[in-house]
Amino acid sequence: MIILGIDPGSQNCGYGILQVEKRRIVAAGCDVIKTDTSAKLENRLTVIYENIKNVIDEYKPEIAAVETIFYGKNIKSAFTLGHARGVIMLALAQSGIQTFEYSPREVKQSVVGNGNASKEQVEFMVQKILNMDIKNKTQDATDALAIALCQFNKERFRMKK
Repeated sequence: MIILGIDPGSQNCGYGILQVEKRRIVAAGCDVIKTDTSAKLENRLTVIYENIKNVIDEYKPEIAAVETIFYGKNIKSAFTLGHARGVIMLALAQSGIQTFEYSPREVKQSVVGNGNASKEQVEFMVQKILNMDIKNKTQDATDALAIALCQFNKERFRMKK
């Protein structure tokens, strides 16, 4: 089974791929889709959509997990993030991929065991669980792997029932 985790963003959109074989999980890849911040929003959304479609075509995931919107102090940023999530969800739906959504708190709870964990703690646990060197990866990419790990944990418990 291949799980695609996505950390949505209109400037930096992280994605992580987990390949699951029985009880063994391997990080098959992770990266960030970067957009030109000076470009119009519709052009940045097109870049995100096309790159997510390329990731789907290359890895052919069976399941995807996308982080929900975290509302901070800036409502405009939340709406822009909503647009980015929209094109991501569209690309996944058009490809027939079963998609789940998790809040940042759920992801942290699943990977670190603490819903209030810091980004550094999440990064540390992703590195330990997947036994990989993530020094050259951005936090958006490792967050995407954490989202995929959250989905893996949910699937694992679902299978036990």
